[in-house]
Parts: sequence; C-alpha cells; structure tokens
Amino acid sequence: MDDLPPSSEAAAHAPAASSHGHAAHDEHGHEHHELGFIRSYIFSTDHKVIGIQYLWGGLFFLYFGFCLMLLMRWQLAFPGQALTWANASAHMGYQWDQIWYHLGVLKVAPTDPVPIPSDPNHPPLLEYIFGKDQMPGGVMTPDFYNTLGAMHGTIMVFFGIVPVAFAAFGNYVMPLQIGTVDMAFPRLNMGSVILFFVSAILMCGSFFVPGGAAKSGWTSYTPLATISDQPQNTVFFGHNFHYMWPMWLTGQSIWIIAMAFNITSSLLSSVNFITTIVQLRAKGMGWMRMPFFCWTQFVTAFLLLLAFPPLEAAALMQLMDRLAGSSLFSPGGLVVGGTPLHSSGGGTPLLWQHLFWFLGHPEVYVLILPGLGIICEVVANNARKPIWGYNQMVYGLLVLGFLSMIVWAHHMYLTGMGTAVSSFFQLTTIIISVPTILILSSLIISLWGGAIRFTSPMLWATAFLPLFGIGGLTGIPLAFNAPDTFLHDSYYIIAHFHYVIAPGTIFALFAGVHYWYPKATGRMMSEFWNKVHFWPTMILMNCVFFPMFLQGMAGMHRRMYDGGATYEILNKNVLHWNVFISEAAWLMGLAQIPFIINFAFSWKYGRKVSDNPWEATTLEWSAPSPPPHGNFIGPVVAYRGPYEYSVPGAPHDFTPQGEPPTTDKPVKITGPHPEEERTIGFPPLT
Repeated sequence: MDDLPPSSEAAAHAPAASSHGHAAHDEHGHEHHELGFIRSYIFSTDHKVIGIQYLWGGLFFLYFGFCLMLLMRWQLAFPGQALTWANASAHMGYQWDQIWYHLGVLKVAPTDPVPIPSDPNHPPLLEYIFGKDQMPGGVMTPDFYNTLGAMHGTIMVFFGIVPVAFAAFGNYVMPLQIGTVDMAFPRLNMGSVILFFVSAILMCGSFFVPGGAAKSGWTSYTPLATISDQPQNTVFFGHNFHYMWPMWLTGQSIWIIAMAFNITSSLLSSVNFITTIVQLRAKGMGWMRMPFFCWTQFVTAFLLLLAFPPLEAAALMQLMDRLAGSSLFSPGGLVVGGTPLHSSGGGTPLLWQHLFWFLGHPEVYVLILPGLGIICEVVANNARKPIWGYNQMVYGLLVLGFLSMIVWAHHMYLTGMGTAVSSFFQLTTIIISVPTILILSSLIISLWGGAIRFTSPMLWATAFLPLFGIGGLTGIPLAFNAPDTFLHDSYYIIAHFHYVIAPGTIFALFAGVHYWYPKATGRMMSEFWNKVHFWPTMILMNCVFFPMFLQGMAGMHRRMYDGGATYEILNKNVLHWNVFISEAAWLMGLAQIPFIINFAFSWKYGRKVSDNPWEATTLEWSAPSPPPHGNFIGPVVAYRGPYEYSVPGAPHDFTPQGEPPTTDKPVKITGPHPEEERTIGFPPLT
C-alpha cells in the first residue's frame, strides 16, 4: 500500500474516513447525545478544551504575577510611602508637571510631592486585602516585599509561562500538527489540568493565611525556607481568634505542597506529550517532517520528565525539615527568634541548591524552547519561504536539550566550588550558547529574501529576535565565575533573565495567540488593537529592563526592599532609575488592557475567517476552524515537509503538507494506517 499512487491511496483510505463518522458509531449501536457543560468544558478529555483551559488559566496568572511586580515597584520607587490613591495621584501629577516643564509650558520646576500618611480611621484598600501585618497603613513591610518577590517569580514561571507555552499550545496545537485525533492518554491529560488548578488554588490561597504567603524567594533556599513562617495566632480581617495556626498550613508549607501538585501535573503532561509524538503521528509524518514547534514540545517534555522529579523529591524533603524535625537540608546550630532550633542538624543547604538548579536551568529552556517553536512557525509563514537549515535546527535543539542538563551549577559559583568543577560548568555554559545561536541565526537568515508580511503574529516575532538576542548575549559574562562574582544577585541578573523571558518567551506567546487564534475560534483578532498593544509594550519593556543593566553593573543588589536607599552612598548614581523603571512598568500594565479586551471580545465578535486564513502549510490548517471532536474530517497523510513555501512551479506560494502531489509517480509514505492510528487512546463520546 505504501507504493500506491496518491489517487489510489486516497481511494484506498476512503473507507477509513467514514469509519470515524457518525455512521460507524451507529453501526456499533452507540447513540450520540450532547454532553453537559461540566463534561464539555470543565472535566473534558478533549485536548483542545484542555489547551484552552490552560491558556485562560495561564494568561490570568501571567497578569496576576505581573501585578505583584507592580506592587513591588511602588516600594522600590517610593520606599516607605503609603500606597494610597492620594500619594499615587500626587506622583502622577508631579510627572505630568515635569513633562510640561521640560516642554517649556511651565516656567517653574515642580517640587517633589510630600508623602501623605493614610487615615488610621479609614485604612487603605491594600491593608484590607493583605492584612495589617503586611501593609499597615498602606506601607509595605519588608516581609511582604519578600512575599511579593517570591510569589511573583513562582507564579510567572510555574503558573503562567509553563502552562501557556508548554501545556496550552502543546495540548491544542501539537496533536493537530502531527495529524492525530487526541492525546495518547486523554484522561491523564484531564488529570494533569485538574492538578494544575488545585496547585493554583493552594498557591493563591496562601496569601490569606496568617503570616501571609511564602517569603523565601522563588528558589526557596534553605535554611531560610525551613525556619520561615512559624505558627502564629489566627487573625482574619482584624479579628484575633486566639488559635495557633498549624505549621503545615503556613505560607511556606503551602508553597511546597502547591509546588508538589504543580510538578506532578507537569510530569503527567510530559509523559503524555512524549507518547503522543512517538506513537500517534499521521501516516507520512516522519521525524524530519514534523514542524519545528512539535520538536520543541518533544524536547521540552523530556526536560520536564528528567529534571522535575529531583525537585519534587527535594520539596518533600524540605517539607519534612519543616514539619517532622528532620535535617536533610538544615545544618545544626540554627537560632530562630533568639531560641536555638531543635533539630538533629547535619544537613547541607548546598544539597537543596543542587537539586533546585538541576531543575532550575532546564526550566529556563522549558520556558524558551516552546517560544522558539512558535516563532519558527510564524517566521516561515510570514516570510513565505522555507526555514533555512531546518535539519540543523532540529539537531541543535537536541544538543541544547542535552547540554541544559549539565550547566546548572553556574548559578552556584559563589558557594565556593573548586577550580576543576567551576571550569567544567563554565565550559558547558559557553558551549550551550552555540546551538542557541544556531537556531536564532537560522530564524534570522530565513527572513532574507522573503516576501515578509507584517501581520499581528509577525510583529511579535520580529521583535522577539533582537530582544531575545540581547538576553542571550548578556548572559555570556555570567558564564564565567570571575564576572559572575561581581554581578551575582544584582539587577544585572534580573535584566538578563527578563530579556530572555519577557521580550523573549512572552512576546512569542503573544505571537502564538494571534497566530492560532483563528484556528481555535474561527475568528480573527483585531490587527488595529494588536498594534495598540504591541508598540507600547515593546517600547516600555525596554524602558523597564535595560536600565537594570546599568544598576546591576553599578553594584545594586536585587533584594534591597527599599531599592538601595539604605546604601545611597554606594548606589546614588543609579537610584533615580527606580522611579523611571516603575513608571514604565505601570504604563506597561495599562498597555495590556487592549490585548485583554481584544482577546475576550474577538472570541465572539471577531471577524470570521476561513480554515486557513494565513495560507499556512502545516497539518493543523487542514482541519476545520474550530476543529470538531476528532479534529479532522477525513484521513490525514503528510506528503511533504512542514514548510513548503514558494515552491518553484507550484500554483500557489504555499503547498500544504496534506495536499496530495499532482504527479502520477508513486509516492512512498510510511507510518501506521490512519484507521489503526485513530483507535489508539481515543475515548468514546458517550
């Protein structure tokens, strides 16, 4: 059957198409009925519904985590001032007056606004929300600043970017791109999303327990994480219940428990993704015919599968140190609140660091690789030409995944590691930049000579390329222990990491949302409102993070809750950037409102489009928009590679993967028969 001409092969497969329709179910005596709302949209096993659940949840947590950072920026810009409307409006008025003064409209320079203390009889809103122990009178305490820092990092990485980049796009797009009807284990997929939302509820709920959420950073370093958030009296909304809150329900303990659920969710997804890609590819979908996005999901799943179990084990060990008095990570001789800590001692905090960063650095590539896959799809489609060096990009991706597992200790140069060990990690860290540059260079070269269309996705993709490059290049000094000794834990680290993740991965996510939105909804998001969203976001993103390089190189430490004001004599030349960065961040928060409105409004009222509005080549565009249950109307066969754009002699500038060749020459296509493939792991409708 592999040697049949395309026309004969299509005829041979025609019965398979009907076997997946309603007639086949009727033959088996199954009676169709509409599923209820709960089965259809909450406890669904359909990969598309689960992908949308991850997308909505992940986008919510991205904005929530971003808002936590906006609170932190107030404390950094105006340390010790109450966060009230009176103070905020006074500072806004001062900035407007500054603008008018520099434009020559005002003749007298404005004076700095005088801080206005809050009225004790009418506490500000944030004191009601977070409690008097966290925001007394609207003034942020050092502990609450640490809470915001820890939860911002945790929520953005584990509850925002990973769910959107890996789980949402992976669940929705990857099965469509490889031509299958669902994931290999649909019920496992449903279990994964349930565990994710359980972990999210726990993590968000920890804000409201006595003492507040975790305060030990998103890295949860011991021994601080072991001894922080001790039991205290239960106080809710100003009322003392005279009940000692249990240790296992304190903020840090809940952080560990929530992370255990989150990690388990990711492990289930990674097993599902790997099995689906290996087992359920459509006929003709060879390994080197897979879209690059599927390759990035495949490698990302392996990174999660290999790197997350050590962290989950370490989290449970840290929980035992907190609750059971063990000393797996805690050294002896600790004193907490003036009282010696009763524990056996003998643990090593460095063990936690090794276990955390063994996940932590592959996690960086878990965040990056799906974004690179999205950008590859968008660049190929909008440059209207094949990706340059597709094969070498795939091989570079595999090397990148391997190397990401052996570079983790470059985060630990300050722990006093020996010369031989540090030399090894310096070498591997420099080597890992080679496949990264190879992939990025291939994407840039793919633009050369292309008929580029600056659609909504392409705007984000073209902005991604240089800004992600800045993030990568600024990481090279950190690969060596000598400059890292100076730059470690400075604002330079924050700028470097966020240039990789914020204008890097998050710009890729915006590109992916705009690119696949028509496939998921059958409607197009507004191009105009995308530009209203894109240009302020791109400009303000650089205004937020680029000055941090200057602050970091001046020696400004990242964990100063007053923005370095305590050490003004050391940081005086860069302290003024705090106000500029904060104002840019607040404006960037407002700049996301057009996207939120555009995303929600277009779901129902966006312009209706065809099944393939971008004139793309990969298999997902051969399915209806939105795809029905089972995804494809007939059997799916991949006849060629994923990026057949502008083929000489072709009638159009795109040749879809699933379009049979026009020649009568027999085409050899390998893989399972479509009918056999569609009986694997696919639950019945009833």
